[in-house]
Amino acid sequence: MATLSLALIEKLPKTDLHVHLDGSMRITTLIELAKAQGVPLPADTPEELKQAMGLGRNTGSLVEYLKAFDLTLQVLQDEESLYRVAYELAADAAAENVRYMEVRYAPMLHTRRKLKLTKVVETVLRGLHDAQTDHNIESNLIVCGIRNISPESSLRMAELVVAYKNRGVVGFDLAGAEYDHPPKAHSEAFALVRQNNINVTIHAGEAYGPASIAQALHVCGAHRIGHGCRLREDGDLLRYVVDHRIPLECCPSSNVQTGAVPSIAEHPLRLYFNLGARITINTDNRLITDTTVSKELHHIHTELDFDFTELRQVILNGFKSAFLPYHEKRRFMRAISTELDEFAKQLAATPAA
Repeated sequence: MATLSLALIEKLPKTDLHVHLDGSMRITTLIELAKAQGVPLPADTPEELKQAMGLGRNTGSLVEYLKAFDLTLQVLQDEESLYRVAYELAADAAAENVRYMEVRYAPMLHTRRKLKLTKVVETVLRGLHDAQTDHNIESNLIVCGIRNISPESSLRMAELVVAYKNRGVVGFDLAGAEYDHPPKAHSEAFALVRQNNINVTIHAGEAYGPASIAQALHVCGAHRIGHGCRLREDGDLLRYVVDHRIPLECCPSSNVQTGAVPSIAEHPLRLYFNLGARITINTDNRLITDTTVSKELHHIHTELDFDFTELRQVILNGFKSAFLPYHEKRRFMRAISTELDEFAKQLAATPAA
């Protein structure tokens, strides 16, 4: 198999369906916002701050990994900061040829300075919309409930999703610390969303076993699963996911850093793909994980032996799995398939090194 360079993979059209706003800001923006707002940082330069926050390093657990968000959230409590981070996230994704992105976050975590929930949603939507105009990237929002806060707060987030359906919000998610916080506790929020025919994705099978995935699917009605690393522990459930074409939002580097898998080379996404599962490749958190979609695709290419044909399928899976109307997905699929076929022809015509 010819090894593809990261530079080539950056040129491929792609999606990012699982990316958290508050974990994906630029390190320089974090420093600038903290200085302007008087928020103390453990370091003043990008490299020193990366070290201090442990960006891109293995933390050993999801709970430890999530601690970095304590800092990023401090500077995301006003309109200007939210707009800037949303716009820059879309611009950065567009720079590596991400064509479609679904950004997720929990608006309730951005109200420490009494910013209204509606303003939190509308400001981020405005940032994404302006970036679409300037950088040719389509983006939508997924609103998250936080499983370790309260079912009542998740219901408030679900109400926001209903209010902004068809206005840029395309789904509801349950994020946060997974262990000891089952999704069924938030069933009222999921019921409201499903009654309004809105898409559902749930973090499951990352820091807890396959029972978490089964509950997300069968109790909460998830249409996609975030991570799903431990799905391999239940062969019957794995087959159900494959047979029902339930997409898996895989985030390889993040899964290593949270201790969900020992290494990318041991990630079960290769097994899932070989069995026919609809896997997608995503960043999770561009800042906290210190990654891009292109880097994640390059990892599975070099460490899990995904050749170009397989990468092509993974990329198309992203567009197939988007929370978009069917006709819009078809539009993407036709265009992206043609582009990828052209790349394949160019690769075939390139002499081996």
